[in-house]
Amino acid sequence: MAQAAMPASPFISTALYIRLSVEDNNKRGNSIETQKLVLEKFLLGKPELRLYDIYIDNGATGTNFNRDGFQRMLSDIESGKVGCVIVKDLSRLGREYIETGRYMRRVFPAYGVRFIAINDNIDTLNESAGDDLTVSVKNIMNEAYARDISIKTRSSLETKRKNGDFVGAFPVYGYRKSEDNHNLLVVDEYAAQVVRSIFRMRLEGFSPYAIANELNRLGTLSPLAYKKYYGLPHAKKGYTDRKDCRWSANTVTRILQDETYTGTLVQGRKGSQHFKLKEMESRPSSEWIRVENAHEAIIDRNDFDLVQRIRNLDTRTSPQKDKVYLFSGILVCGCCGSSAAAGWYAKRTATKTKNITITIVPPERRTAAPIRSW
Repeated sequence: MAQAAMPASPFISTALYIRLSVEDNNKRGNSIETQKLVLEKFLLGKPELRLYDIYIDNGATGTNFNRDGFQRMLSDIESGKVGCVIVKDLSRLGREYIETGRYMRRVFPAYGVRFIAINDNIDTLNESAGDDLTVSVKNIMNEAYARDISIKTRSSLETKRKNGDFVGAFPVYGYRKSEDNHNLLVVDEYAAQVVRSIFRMRLEGFSPYAIANELNRLGTLSPLAYKKYYGLPHAKKGYTDRKDCRWSANTVTRILQDETYTGTLVQGRKGSQHFKLKEMESRPSSEWIRVENAHEAIIDRNDFDLVQRIRNLDTRTSPQKDKVYLFSGILVCGCCGSSAAAGWYAKRTATKTKNITITIVPPERRTAAPIRSW
């Protein structure tokens, strides 16, 4: 005798989706708590809907659907765990009208998912509620709002940068944000002493690699290790330090190149081309915003400029050597223009002549044709 099929569940597994962007923090009625209360109250009046999970994206823009909470909900939809999605209003789903419409009219229906936007009176179960024209107009209005907010935010940030206000999330090693004014950098004296030591050793002839080794030998915490140890804000992605949090030549070089230590604030090095794009692209130096004397300097301008001149010379050290030679990058061969190095004279005399003349060539003439002296 054939076994009777199990009756379908009368309940629909429901997801409550909540999104709060940075711009929405100042708007009444859009807080995480308020949205949750509205959704749960609505759910009480729908006995056929059974809560499965609540998905939250806090601080996420509505113009990009690559959000952690939304992607987790989408994964549950694709797995057949969710049959209904409820949001407070359409803008919580998204503010990009093409993608928002695609999810409403194609993605959700493809998986048999019912979509409800409470304040906009949209329920895809009811064809008369939320017709295509109304939904399209609302989506366009939501995107226009996002564009307007983006333009105002960018303009405000640019004004602050031009006024010498620091608008970054993480100050460079050697500085902290002022407790009274988070747009002002103040000297972190412990880290500043390390920065001064790095510049001093470079001026004494130590290579970045040798400086890193010396700092590791002394047990000095690297920038990332220092910020982690004292609970200071630090970047979680991108370039920071080596994985073992030790000093490296790259870390030292990055500090030696940073003009922030002279009191000059350089901002706007990167930016996005469009408000919908979150990928940051490098900008040409002509578009950077530079403000001198924006904060207290750690390194004297003359010392900083001298270090940059040294960087432009060929100051590679020989194997097993920590310091560069006295005339490294300055003395060149009068015949071929090659930089002088230890053992160079012996090799040349063995292969050519005993009367080799070394000519001192200023850095600005290094690219010119070599001067032959015999």
